[in-house]
This record gives sequence, C-alpha cells and structure tokens, in this order.
Amino acid sequence: MNRPAETNDVELTILMPCLNEAETLEVCIRKARGFLERSGINGEVLISDNGSTDGSQALAESLGARVTHAPRRGYGAALINGIETARGRYIIMGDADDSYDFENLQPFVDRLREGADLVMGNRFAGGIAPGAMPPLHKYLGNPVLSGIGQLFFRPNVGDFHCGLRGFNRDRIAALGLQTTGMEFASEMVVKATLARPNYRIEEVPTTLKKDGRSRPPHLRSWHDGWRHLRFLLIFAPRWLFVYPGLVAFLLGALAVGILAFGGIQIGGVGFDVTTMVYASALCVIGYQSLMFFWLTKLFATAEQFLPASDRYRSIVAKWSAERGLLVGLALFVLGIVIGIVQVIRWSGVDFGPLDATEVVRVAIPSALGIMLGFQTILMSFFSGVLTTPRRTIPADAVIES
Repeated sequence: MNRPAETNDVELTILMPCLNEAETLEVCIRKARGFLERSGINGEVLISDNGSTDGSQALAESLGARVTHAPRRGYGAALINGIETARGRYIIMGDADDSYDFENLQPFVDRLREGADLVMGNRFAGGIAPGAMPPLHKYLGNPVLSGIGQLFFRPNVGDFHCGLRGFNRDRIAALGLQTTGMEFASEMVVKATLARPNYRIEEVPTTLKKDGRSRPPHLRSWHDGWRHLRFLLIFAPRWLFVYPGLVAFLLGALAVGILAFGGIQIGGVGFDVTTMVYASALCVIGYQSLMFFWLTKLFATAEQFLPASDRYRSIVAKWSAERGLLVGLALFVLGIVIGIVQVIRWSGVDFGPLDATEVVRVAIPSALGIMLGFQTILMSFFSGVLTTPRRTIPADAVIES
C-alpha cells in the first residue's frame, strides 16, 4: 500500500467517506476540527470523496479539510482510498451525515495510544437518540448480525457494525482489506479478530443521533443486511460448510450403514430402503459441503482473502492431490466391487427376479461409494490446481497463443 509523506508527523486523521453530503458535511468538519483544536492533537480532517456531484469537494476544502478522490465507487473503496492517503498514525473514521459524535473522540485516541489496534464505538452502550436508528436496525438487524459475528469470530465487541471506529493505520493496512462495498466495515473487524492474539481490539461507548440529511440514506436495510450476513458466512467457512456438512454426512452415512443390514423399527415407526435413499442423498450433500469447504479454503488463502492458521498450513502440507486421488479411487472401487458382488448373486438365480427391497439395500451403498469416490477424485484434481506453485502474472500482460 502506498503511503503519503509524513513531513508534519501527523498523529490523527479523522476520515469521512463522502458521496453527496454537502448538506451535513460542514457541521461534521467543524466538529472534527474543533476536537483537534481543543485536544491539541496534531491531526487532519480527510474527506475521501466517492464521486460527489453536489459540490462537497469544494465545500470541504473551503473548511480546511483535505480532499482525496476515490477512483472506485463504494463505501469500502472510499475508505480504502482514505486509509492509503491518510497522513496520521491513527485514523478515526465515521460517516459524514452528522449522526456520529466527532466532538468526543478522546476515548478512541486514548485507547489507540495505549496500544490498541482497533477501537470500536458502541452505540448501544453510549446511547442512541430517538429516531437515530430505525427500529428494524435497532431491534433486529444490528443485534442479530452482531450476535452472529460474536458467535462466529468472538471479537468481544457489543456493536459489531458501528461506523465510528479508530485504528492504527499501519496495522489495519497490513490486514490487506479488499472489499469495496458495505462489507468493508465487517471485513475490518473479522480480519483483525482472526489475526489475534497479534491484534488488540477494544471498545468504547459512543452516541448516535438522528442524521441531518433530508434525503434517504445510502444504506438499504435488507440488501445491505444480507450482504453483511453473506460476508460473515464466507469468512466463517466452518459454520457455512463444515458443521452442517459434517452433521449431514455422518447422519446419512450412519443411517445407510445401519439399514444396509436390514430394516429397523423405532417407536412403532419402520425405517427401511426408502429411508436409505434419502439418507444416501443427505450423505452426498454433506460430503459435497465438506469438499466445498476444502476448496474454498484453498482458494481463499491462496488469494489472501482468508488468513491461514498454522494448523491449516500443517494439514495442507501433509495432504496432497495424490493422496486424495487414492482415497477417491478406493471409494470408487469399493462401490464397483459391491455392485459386482450383487451381479454375481443375481447370476446365482440365472438372472431371474430378485427381491426388490434387498436389491435396493445393496445398490444404495454401491452407488454411494461410486459417487463419493468420483467426487473425491475430481476434488483432488481441482485442489492440485489450486495448490500448484505459480508466479504472479501482471493483469495487463498479453499472452499470445
């Protein structure tokens, strides 16, 4: 990441992403500059403009703020641009809609000076003014998404999606944040959490008041809420793939294994070959989910989108495409052998009629072995592609055939 020259030893950058915020930008800048003057902090107010057409850029410059132009559209793109061009050692970011308290940022600065890498604001602890947060966000969206984030990643923060937060610029830049949309706020918390214990995350109370805009906010409740949830799931592949996949695979395989020796009755309810058919489908679905986890993890870590733990690196080093091929081939051959045994038994009655229930009872394990084996073989070849050492080719390179 390119860094600007720091000739004035700026300690703090107050960063505001901006897209047509002329209506509230002035009061936000005045509050931020007032805080810097009162606290005696050597700082700057930086506006990362995202293509405003309402004169926000000229207004910001006239008020003494520095303006930088984000080349890509999107909330995350504006913040990434701001982080890249910030001069301060620390950055406190917040929306330019006059909803966040830019006059009382000292608790953030104090925690950053004490060594915190990321300091989150907590609006629920500091106070939310009437009308400042829609009931859908206050009682459903934020609590649910914050609860899911806490369950998946354990960041130990109560307001996972607070937009007012401070951080050490170099430490956050080292995380390689990539998302250009609303997911950026979640990516920052998630990646800092996954990088612990090397990263220190703290939280301070902050307030939220009704924004000063007369137009609707850029945020779209259901659309952006789903994007945040999708992002949390992608960054928690164990919850998305492993846990449900493992449960489905084990339940399906256990049911098929038990019923392969005959039907059973539990509490007056009989289970037989029909149950085996659905159980085998559950087994295949669970197995596919586990394979998707493996391939997703390989790709995401290779692209540095997900961090790789020491345990994961150890497993990857021990596992190879060749071993996967052998496992897949063994499952495939086992399924074929079971099928051949069934054909031999059929020949014992001169290929005449067989009991349909018993035929299905044997055919299902045979088909299951063939399917799982073939899927494992394909997965192993694909994982071999993902783990093949390669050099980086510039995006603008021309390859002639």
